Amino acid sequence: MARSYRYLHLDVFTDRLFGGNQLAVFLDGRGLSTETMQAIAREINFSETTFMLPPERSDTDVRMRIFTPGAEMPIAGHPTIGSTFALARTGVIAPARERLVFGLGVGPVPVTLTWRRNELSFAWMAQPLPTFFDPIDDRGGAAAALGLAAEAVATSLPVQVVSCGVPFIYVPLTSRRAVDSAAFNPPAFETLMRHAPSANGVFFFSHEPGLDDATVYSRMFAPDVGISEDPATGIASGPLGCYLVRHHVVAAEKAGAMLSLQGAKMGRPSHLHIAIGVEGSEIRSVQVGGEAVLAGEGTLYIP
Repeated sequence: MARSYRYLHLDVFTDRLFGGNQLAVFLDGRGLSTETMQAIAREINFSETTFMLPPERSDTDVRMRIFTPGAEMPIAGHPTIGSTFALARTGVIAPARERLVFGLGVGPVPVTLTWRRNELSFAWMAQPLPTFFDPIDDRGGAAAALGLAAEAVATSLPVQVVSCGVPFIYVPLTSRRAVDSAAFNPPAFETLMRHAPSANGVFFFSHEPGLDDATVYSRMFAPDVGISEDPATGIASGPLGCYLVRHHVVAAEKAGAMLSLQGAKMGRPSHLHIAIGVEGSEIRSVQVGGEAVLAGEGTLYIP
């Protein structure tokens, strides 16, 4: 007899349907093997799919496993925010509760909750402190990987790998038009990734002001983990904020209120809030937050 597994479909880092990044949340993943979880994520084919499990440690509330269509992730942003909203929606998180701790592959990850009456309205996830790698001295290669001319890469900022649990290559571009014009170039992309074989993808952005309130306008390619382009990458947004602070794009006094607008080119605008705690010249905390809306729910049958 087939076993049934209920899941919720949410749009994350948005306050409206059909925006943000899609997420499938399986509310009870018990009985599923790693191989089956990976197959389910590949079948659903969202950027990520999560599975809720009983806690494995006394200092966590729930164990969560996160899969892209191609790999399991130790930590990720939109799955953490979206899964928090799913647990609140189904009553696992009681209204007015202020904190939840997920057990992830990197260890405990706390989430801070804000409520509007009895509905969750916003969630902040804490991320590990950043690791900065040496700059990559290949601006031409970075531009080529994105299908752009070398002049599109800003010369005032480095091409650099930064990680708050998951490393990404950050490529600063001169304008929002350059961000929108980027196109995945497989051979050049593969060459660029040789500079940082541990990186999960390439995150590119511009801090050119627009008509919105965004601090940066951004996109992300991660074909090696099965994501051609991600509408919203929460685990890349914490390091992005750290990068902006480290390189003085954002002053320390404004580091607690940054906004990355991602996914607009895909027609799925996502609003990722970033708060970096700074003391003197040191980064002391990293948080990424946002909203999510329920898009639907379903049942998957596993033989």
